[in-house]
Amino acid sequence: MAATKGKVYKCLNPVGNQEPVETFPLARRLDKLEGKTIHLSICGEADIWVPLEKNLKMEYPDVNWTVKKRFHIVPLELTEEERKTTDAVILGVCW
Repeated sequence: MAATKGKVYKCLNPVGNQEPVETFPLARRLDKLEGKTIHLSICGEADIWVPLEKNLKMEYPDVNWTVKKRFHIVPLELTEEERKTTDAVILGVCW
């Protein structure tokens, strides 16, 4: 097979191009849970969330739980007021 002059072939590199990403250090762990406000963000439809929420509230009754449920995979963002008053977030996505 002879090469055709002037013909350009384009192909994708299978290795791909990795764009740089901004990284952040891990958040500090809470020293205790008692009296803290923990936000539970539930995304997606999964039967695990009902017993998980119930068990967390039973196991940690001294924690102030706030919960947002959304039946999409994209998690809900906390409002500015919620960010100021929340000590930790548990975020889970199920599909």
